[in-house]
Order: sequence, then structure tokens, then C-alpha cells
Amino acid sequence: MSLEIASILVLVALFVIATFVSVHMGALALMATFLFGTLVLGEDVDTLLSGFPADLFLILVGVTYLFALAKDNGTVDWLVHVLVKAVGGRIALIPWVFFVVTALLSGFGSVVPAAIAIIAPMGMGFAKRYGIRPLLMGLMVINGATAGGFSPLSIFGTITNQVVERNDLPGSPMLLFFASLVFNFFLGLICYFLFGGRELLGKRDTGHGLEGKNAADAEAVGVDSTGGDATPGDGVAPSGAAAPGGASTGGEVAPSSYHDPDRRAARRSLQTTMVKDTDDNAQVTTLDRTRVITLIGLIVLAVMVVPPLNQDVGFTAISIAVVISLFSPKVSKGAVSKIAWPTVLLICGIVTYVELMQRLGTIDWLGTQVAGMGAPLFAALIICFIGAVVSAFASTTGILGALIPLAVPFLLTGSVGEIGMIIALAISSSVVDSSPFSTSGALVVANSPEDQRDRVFKQLMVWGFSMVVIAPIVTWLIFVVPGWG
Repeated sequence: MSLEIASILVLVALFVIATFVSVHMGALALMATFLFGTLVLGEDVDTLLSGFPADLFLILVGVTYLFALAKDNGTVDWLVHVLVKAVGGRIALIPWVFFVVTALLSGFGSVVPAAIAIIAPMGMGFAKRYGIRPLLMGLMVINGATAGGFSPLSIFGTITNQVVERNDLPGSPMLLFFASLVFNFFLGLICYFLFGGRELLGKRDTGHGLEGKNAADAEAVGVDSTGGDATPGDGVAPSGAAAPGGASTGGEVAPSSYHDPDRRAARRSLQTTMVKDTDDNAQVTTLDRTRVITLIGLIVLAVMVVPPLNQDVGFTAISIAVVISLFSPKVSKGAVSKIAWPTVLLICGIVTYVELMQRLGTIDWLGTQVAGMGAPLFAALIICFIGAVVSAFASTTGILGALIPLAVPFLLTGSVGEIGMIIALAISSSVVDSSPFSTSGALVVANSPEDQRDRVFKQLMVWGFSMVVIAPIVTWLIFVVPGWG
């Protein structure tokens, strides 16, 4: 067996082991880099560390630190309150409010699973109060997070754009972002009308009850038909399953079978989401000095990192986070511990191992094999299917860090449009996050009302795996076949 094939098999093993065993994929990747690099390739530690992505490390730490502060000081909660109030009691628009909020969070740099972990508990509380199907609310949150996930400030976008830049490929960060945004918007429209959105049209919260909804309907979905306030925590999973911060808060998950979605979600969420100390359901309705400074900081971040200023995302985010911390040291005290360290480890570990494969020549070898298939459009479709299938069971951040570099030699042949292929691969690998076996889908299951959790799990499984089949074909037809780029 050649070393190139051996290195690919090791990469496959990383995803398989991390999917079925509670071992962190990033830690596995670093171990594989050390053992394969030293024992097989004879490299020293300095050479191994040359592949460590210091720039990605800084970006991941900076943006997740900033959003931990924004969540802790109430800025995120205030934003949800403002947008819900802006729809004027129109219940049909509430799922779109959560689409927009999650898109804003991920678009400004929050890790997608972390954005979902923050917003999903709130969304499910509103869903229970207003009789919105949990499946609809969960899919709107997931699609919103993915819609903003490829902005130039986001983790998905950063990973993809840096791979393109490092390999001297033509790229268009804004086109990638808008393609993902538009694709997920239309996907959200489909979900809205398939899963109960039409039932919400014309209904309003008047403050004295829900217009157009009778008591029997309210009782069927567990809604307070008197219009009484239900806290955002109503109907979410127990604290030990998946707290709003995305990780266990210390409570115990009730014993159940291995296939129980509550246990699965708790186990999956630990890989990529931030930790939250408390489950505070108090509604934030006003701005204070710290929240104003945080909002200004987010705007400054968006301005500083795009042309013509082009400042480094990581350093800029950390600098803004430090300034916010200086104004509110007590509130900001625990934010560093809530940096998405599991995601940092995941991405840095995978990228470090892929860089080892690059030095070994595996990337070039694989690209030559794919290019030699003689049917470049078919090969492009196969690559999109690989990204969708693997991402449905594993971390999308890990897939983007590994699969896009593996596709680079194929793209360098010029057989297909580079920009279109990258967009198709990125979208195919991300929209399948609605699978309950992926982190995002698992978080939605965990935060669904307990009596509907099994049903939501089954529905997400059907929808998620339909995306595995449909998304690669649709994105291939839209972006690859016309030859974009």
C-alpha cells in the first residue's frame, strides 16, 4: 500500500471513529499527525507544527470570544426581543425572525453550532407559546445559521476562502456568501410551507389570546391559549441534555436506549459548541451601556475586515472583545471559558493533518486520480455527494477543512469552473446539517419539547437525508454545470 493511500485511510478513520465513539476528532487528528508524521514519514516536531493554522486559530478564538460576550451581556437576547416586537404580533413571521437572528449571528462570525445552541432554546419556547411546529422552528434556525455561515466573517467562509487563497485558485468570497444565503432562504421558504407555515398566516397575538386559534388547537400543541407569557425556556430539553449554550449544565440525562435523541444530542453537542454556566430565562428588553458598546463593536468588526480596510478578522475580534470587557469586567469574567475551544481543536487538528498530507503529496495524487476519470462533471458530482454524506454524520467544519483541500488538484485542472465547484461543495456539505446525526440537528432535537422529541428526530432524519440526495444534485446543476468561474 502506498503512503498516499495510507494517509487517506487514516483520514477516513478519523471521521468514522469520531462519529461512532465519543473521542474528539481534532484530538484524533493531532495524534494521527504526530504518529504518522514521526513514525512513518520521519518528520520532526517542528516540521509537524509548520502545518498548524495559526491564522485560523486566532480567528476561531477571536470571534467565539466576542460572541460569548454578546450572549452573556444580553445583546443577543435584546436583538431577539427587538425583532419579535417588530413583527407586531404576526405569528406567521416569528419563524423568520429566528431565521434572521441566527443568520446574523453566524454571519458576524459565530460558529454555526454555537449560534444554533444559543437561539434554538428561545425558538422552541416561542414555538410552544404560539403553536408553531417544532420541526418548522428547528429547520428555520438551522437554515438561518447556514445562510449566514459563509460570510467573509464566518468560520465556514473563512475556512473555504483561505483554502482557495492558499492554493491560488480564483475565488469570490461575496459570491460564496450570497449563493449560500439565497439557497438557504429558498430552502427556508420550502420548509415554511411544507411544515406548517401556512397554518400561521393571519394569526396574531393580541395580548389577550391568539386570534384565529381555538382552544382545542391550542391544547393539541401545548399552547397557553390565554396568551399568557411563556418563558423562552418552556418546552426545551432538561439541563443535562443540551443547555442553551450547547453543552451539559450538570444535570443528568435520564437513562434510555442508545438511540434516544436526547442522549445523542448531548453527546454530539459537546464537540463543537460553547459552554453556558446558567440557564437564565429573564427576558432582555432594554439597552444598557455594555450592550450599546457590543453592538457598536459588531458593526466595527464588519467594517474593518472588508475592503478597503482589510484588517485581520482574528486580531480585530479579540481587540473589540477586550474593549467590551474593559467596560464590563464582572459580566465578562467567564467569557474566555466560553470560547468554542472544542471547535478550535477540531479545525486546527484537521487542518494540521491535511497539511501533512499536502507535504506527503497525497493531495496532488488524489487530484490526479479524480482528473483521470475522464468525466469531470461526473467527478464533480461525486465530490459533492461525498461532502454531503460525510457531513450528515460528522462536523461540517471538519469536512470543509479536509474535503475542499482534497478537491484542489481536481480544480486546478480547469475541467470545471472553480468558483462554481467550491460553492456547490460548500452548500452540499452544509445544508445537510439538519440531519439529527449532525451537531446542528442534534441540538434542535435536544431542545424540542420532550413529548415531541422522538417525532422531531424522525422528521429531521427524513428531511436531512433527503438533503443528502437532493442538495448535491441541485447545487451541481446550478453552479457546476453552467461553468461558474
